[in-house]
Amino acid sequence: MLNLSPTLVLVALTCGISMYAWSSQELMDSWILSPYEVRRRNEWYRFVTSGFLHADFGHLLFNMLAFYSFSQIVEQVFVNFFGTTTGILYFLLLYIGGIIVSDIPTYLRHRDDPGYRSLGASGGVASVIFSAILFAPTNKIGIFPLPPSLGIPGFIFGFLYLAYSYYMGRRRGDNINHDAHFYGALYGLVVTLILIPKAGPFFWDQIRGFLS
Repeated sequence: MLNLSPTLVLVALTCGISMYAWSSQELMDSWILSPYEVRRRNEWYRFVTSGFLHADFGHLLFNMLAFYSFSQIVEQVFVNFFGTTTGILYFLLLYIGGIIVSDIPTYLRHRDDPGYRSLGASGGVASVIFSAILFAPTNKIGIFPLPPSLGIPGFIFGFLYLAYSYYMGRRRGDNINHDAHFYGALYGLVVTLILIPKAGPFFWDQIRGFLS
């Protein structure tokens, strides 16, 4: 039996759907997150489908590279801890749930704005990134164009990522949905700690060892 990684399946689906939507305005319009349409027409499915759409190749490449880079450790830990089937289901809960939950504040803020649109898997990607940081907080993360060997520890990256996303989300100075990054990250931390409470003490032990 072919054992497909959920990470690879999600990457393939997201790339295929995103690229197809670039040539299909009908699909883009019907799947993108429009809080106004969600409220007016009860099109709640958009919370999920918008996570499989991206604005352009750069947006798609960045999200999928980040997702692939961090998802493997999370997928491995979940499968080892819960078994293959349950581990994959929890992994999907982390990723798909991150896409949905991270867009709730956006929906509440823009539900009366007919011109607002949002798309991308950023919430789910952030959930996976921060779950991975719990499991490997001292692993170095490269910041382009620097390689990982010259990067910063994951827990420091996580703190800076949250602070930046929160600040930019309040500032609203660009067209990026920074709230999805912030709330997706928090969702990833909370869900991982609920599913694997031992991740908390393990995280702090790793931090203490790194700082000592």
